[in-house]
Amino acid sequence: MGEPRVCDLVSPTIPAPTRQIINDVIGLEKKPKKTEIPKTDRACQAARAPSPPLSNSKSPLCLPHRSELEDSVDVGCPAPPQLSSGDRARTTVCAGLPFAAPSRGRSRPTNRSRGHPIMAGANGANPSCKLHTRLRLWEFADRYVFEPIDGLADFYLSVSRANGSMNLVEELPPRSPSTNPKVRTVYGVIGVLKLAVGSYFLVITDRDCVGSYLGHAIFKVTGLKVLACNNSPNTSSEQKKMESDISELLDAAERTMGLYFSYDINLTLNSQRLCDIDDEFKSRPLWRQAEPRFLWNSYLLEPLIENKLDQYLLPVIQGSFQNIHAEVGSEKVDVTLIARRCTGRIGTRMWRRGADPEGYAANFVESEQILQSKGYTASYVQVRGSMPFLWEQIVDLTYKPSFDVVRQEEAPRVLERHFNDLKKKYGAVLAVDLVNTGGGEGRLRERYAKSIEPILNDDLRYVHFDFHRICGHIHFERLSQLYEQIKDYLKKHGYLLLNEKGDKIQEQDGTVRSNCIDCLDRTNVTQSMIGRRILESQLQRIGIFSDNDTITKYPDFDASYKVLWANHGDAISIQYSGTPALKGDFVRYGKRSAQGILNDLQYSLARYYLNNFADGTKQDAMDLLQGRYITSVSRDMAAPTKAGFVESYASVRIAFALVSGALLFMMMSLRQARNDSRHLLLSLLWAGLCIGITHFVRSNGRVFTNRPRSHKSRD
Repeated sequence: MGEPRVCDLVSPTIPAPTRQIINDVIGLEKKPKKTEIPKTDRACQAARAPSPPLSNSKSPLCLPHRSELEDSVDVGCPAPPQLSSGDRARTTVCAGLPFAAPSRGRSRPTNRSRGHPIMAGANGANPSCKLHTRLRLWEFADRYVFEPIDGLADFYLSVSRANGSMNLVEELPPRSPSTNPKVRTVYGVIGVLKLAVGSYFLVITDRDCVGSYLGHAIFKVTGLKVLACNNSPNTSSEQKKMESDISELLDAAERTMGLYFSYDINLTLNSQRLCDIDDEFKSRPLWRQAEPRFLWNSYLLEPLIENKLDQYLLPVIQGSFQNIHAEVGSEKVDVTLIARRCTGRIGTRMWRRGADPEGYAANFVESEQILQSKGYTASYVQVRGSMPFLWEQIVDLTYKPSFDVVRQEEAPRVLERHFNDLKKKYGAVLAVDLVNTGGGEGRLRERYAKSIEPILNDDLRYVHFDFHRICGHIHFERLSQLYEQIKDYLKKHGYLLLNEKGDKIQEQDGTVRSNCIDCLDRTNVTQSMIGRRILESQLQRIGIFSDNDTITKYPDFDASYKVLWANHGDAISIQYSGTPALKGDFVRYGKRSAQGILNDLQYSLARYYLNNFADGTKQDAMDLLQGRYITSVSRDMAAPTKAGFVESYASVRIAFALVSGALLFMMMSLRQARNDSRHLLLSLLWAGLCIGITHFVRSNGRVFTNRPRSHKSRD
């Protein structure tokens, strides 16, 4: 799929010149960074394998020429470079978790990284439910046939192209030169979207191995394909119109970013929870082990679950997965950073704010930082999420739309439900609020503080830190003031630490929940500071750092660690806002720069464009994949309210063309006014038309934006 382009993440209806301008403005094209080094991991190397030859069957066989087939050889990651010893840290930025130890019970890919016997090999999938890692997809005129080519099954999965019905068959359908099927290699089935107009299979057409987790290869989805199963001859004209309406959403679905999966290990659980699960739980199929909050394709898996196709049930998360390998003195240090996005209130920046009545917060992400060195494993988990009560910020063509708190009387109940859930999952919670004291943000802060006050106790604390007032745009080192306020809490609730045998020395029994307005820019700077302090404490605990050592003492390690968190923040930001995170230069380089401030301006303008003119379609695509799209084409949901007259014909392009034309005629009339006074009157009429259209658009700004069809006001 390559490096993401902002306009590729949203509606394909954006004109090509405009798409190019937006991508040029925010600079998402692939650019080398001096501190970044290509990803490496041995587990990826083990995942490489050529596809077996096309299978034979008892049916007449007419195979396409090999040149007509798509490349089916899995490209793995190269082996990691050998690190030389020395006092200065030498680092390699890659993606993956260097947990690897002798496997238990069955062979696993070789990995040279060190690991812990209690963890490695113990949390993989049940061998009897081993997932298919590679499938050959045969596209016949009346059906799709998935042929396992990993040696794990003797049956084919046949899917009707008329209605999406599924069944297992023993051989391929008959073929002839006149019915030569298209053949391609796919790497998994993400799920099935069942709509009134038919079924749609989402399959992985390309993947990149980005590292290993507990000794198992981790992959990033770099190619998605939607396979339509709606060729029924009885399709009505109304159903065909519905299909046309959702085709744009399916196109957007194919461009979903930040999806990760493993065929062998449960990516939805953090290290501490993996450490605590029992053998009975580990014996379940991966999809049954998954944490529902972070299982991105939970809704899409339902049809496969109903058909008991366990070997095709591939759990997928959305977020980020990155790793650095380094040498600090004579010791090797591996640090991994994983982001897991909650699907409870998934969506885009302006169309998903606050929390829903069930307490699910928008842009809720669990970030886990994992350290491995000297045989020890340490993990620290922190979370981010929108202020957990009912509020919204609906786009209306203004640069910064107003904040609206809705159903204020429900705020305490929703907030309490949210924090009770966090305490069940993580133990004690420290809520760090980074929003401004004044203005619209200040009113939200007051509501947050007032609603949380009645439930504050030893297990729930609230700290407000006005990031912009204290740190401004360049003095982010003043975050040390926040650290002084929370350091006792961090020390008290600790982190997970395992010794060389995998025995638990200590565990984490509390987390930090950070938020700003978007939970992107200020939040990522703050979380990177907390992660750095925790990592230094862990390195001191296991004897790599002395009591006074800091990461900055090792420049190469420090630079790579900054890149790790900068990439982490950019990935989360692109999924939510469409652009990389603001203030990223401080996270990436440790200081603010003129170029970084200029980049922030460019990203802010790009966010304005995307929020107002593209994110509505993207939001609908997300809701469609999560089973929340309010339309008659989706099962078990009511049709949306029909658009009003103004909304039906509102178009910023038409309004802009009319204003531009009126301005042109006004200027022409003014030039002729010296010769004929009647032209002065005409110029005034044209000016009045410009003012009238502009005022009308401003007064009805919300209906001129790209709104989700599924959106309903919460007033």
